[in-house]
Amino acid sequence: MSTMSEALALTVDGSEPLSAATVGAVQEICDRAEDRAAHGPLTVHATGTPQGDWTGGLDVMLVSKWERALRRLERLPLATVAVADGDCGGTALDVFLAADVRAVTPGTRLLVARDKTGTWPGMAGYRLAQLAGPAGVRRAVLFGLPVEGPEAVRLGLADEMVDDPAVTVAAVAGLTSGLAGKELAIRRQLLFDAATTSFEDALGPHLAACDRALRTTAEEAAS
Repeated sequence: MSTMSEALALTVDGSEPLSAATVGAVQEICDRAEDRAAHGPLTVHATGTPQGDWTGGLDVMLVSKWERALRRLERLPLATVAVADGDCGGTALDVFLAADVRAVTPGTRLLVARDKTGTWPGMAGYRLAQLAGPAGVRRAVLFGLPVEGPEAVRLGLADEMVDDPAVTVAAVAGLTSGLAGKELAIRRQLLFDAATTSFEDALGPHLAACDRALRTTAEEAAS
């Protein structure tokens, strides 16, 4: 896994075992993203899937730190776009599913890592079901069957299939260029809440967001 100084980008290799360095790389890119919240998007390149003894050395504490890092990535105040290339599983699948916009290249397969006795100890199954519904990903989660690129697009796990990932990144940058400050993060959280929160419980946060937007508009008009 590596970060790139020239752009706000992260590369995740799912064939590498989850480690403290893996967690640190995601936390580092989140630090950089939050320092320059008015810019973006953050690009994630995801590829590779666990091989061999991929659960060796893992413990609940490390997995918990990884999931907290992913949750932070999921809530950044800028857009995130992930491109999956080739077989994508383990940490690569985790970070791919946490992005706002997800694209796959031709030949990509999404894989829930498993063997005869172990299943990837993370929230990939949860995110897959949240995005596509339990029925759509049942065979992938239960039996480890790959989700081919076209099927990932059909299920909503990916937004599109692309030959040139740079085109997707540029398109996301254009979509979010007019959003100020934490506006994208607020909209994203309201969208997350809509899937699990009743109308009555969701009303308060929506009204708070509405009040914030109206106050900002009034302040801009007065200045």
